[in-house]
Amino acid sequence: MNAGGKIDVAALLRAQQEQTDSDDSPVEAVFTLSRDLDKRLDRYLVDRIPFLSRTSLQRLIAEEAVTVNGRAPKASTHLHLGDVVRVTLPPPPSKEIPAEDIALRIVHEDAELVVIDKEDDMIVHPARGNQGGTIINALAWRFANLSDGQLSTVGADQARPGVVHRLDRHTTGVLVAAKTETAHWRLGKQFQDRTTRKRYLAVVHGEVEPLADVIDLPLGKHPTQRTRYAVRHDDTGKPSVTLYRVRERYEGFTLLELELRTGRTHQIRLHLSHLGWPVVGDDIYGGRHLTVADVAPRDAAEDRRAPLMTRQALHAALLGFVHPASGEDVTYLAPLHDDMDNLVTLLRRYRFLDAPTVAGVELDLDALISAS
Repeated sequence: MNAGGKIDVAALLRAQQEQTDSDDSPVEAVFTLSRDLDKRLDRYLVDRIPFLSRTSLQRLIAEEAVTVNGRAPKASTHLHLGDVVRVTLPPPPSKEIPAEDIALRIVHEDAELVVIDKEDDMIVHPARGNQGGTIINALAWRFANLSDGQLSTVGADQARPGVVHRLDRHTTGVLVAAKTETAHWRLGKQFQDRTTRKRYLAVVHGEVEPLADVIDLPLGKHPTQRTRYAVRHDDTGKPSVTLYRVRERYEGFTLLELELRTGRTHQIRLHLSHLGWPVVGDDIYGGRHLTVADVAPRDAAEDRRAPLMTRQALHAALLGFVHPASGEDVTYLAPLHDDMDNLVTLLRRYRFLDAPTVAGVELDLDALISAS
């Protein structure tokens, strides 16, 4: 690239599109500023790399794939004469979604949308390093073989057609995908405007007090660990609000009902961990994997060596929104999956303390937990 003047955008795009996930030498774009600019770094890069969106470029900056004079900048960094901006370009997202015969728990399906009860250890859409085995791959097969329709093409250029929202890989529960463009935009606006209703159940370490509270702590990328997030009180932190209500308490553990007012990555897990109540099984943010021996007494009949909870005990139990076609308020539920259900069963049997009455709860535990 030349010194901040004209660039061959077509050549840069061609180089970016020709790289693959297996490339050992990623494509870099290097710009040297020939004058001072009264412009933020992210806006400057939009002009220089117009085939990437500003959001994508901000993500590259946050992931330290952009440097200014060899240092990791912020998106708001202003550039000056002589600055050297180096950008490592991501490989292009695959636009082909191979259909894969993967079983899904379908909660509801109609002409506009499909509601899924997501399994553990399953990601929502293909991404670098995970081109298959996703919910989107499974839905592509379902629509070709079992039901009518197709995924909305919104987001197809990022290999995530129909994706309105996501759940973490090891979080189970209710998830909606759009089958038409109209449904996608209408659902997306509800998530953006925070008018959807989302309730989660989580088992955490510790006996939580008070019985209900609002956790209002800003979240952002972890300053040193690129795959993690953290509470950030600097300008990188984004407003994040979680409401929790205690449903049941056990010796050393608590079952919480959680309501999201924002939808940041790892929000529930981080908020609870920060307050000293990490989610059981969440070994990234301070939780521990459990065996039956961690819950049951020595004289219990259960096999105390058996694994009990080897992923985060977090479940999206309820999702409610206005149906994009009918305009009706709809609510979809997903009962606890076997591992978390078994955890609650044993906690009730051997460690139960109380089930306090707390205002504002919405989940009917009898409908969600087989141990009820």
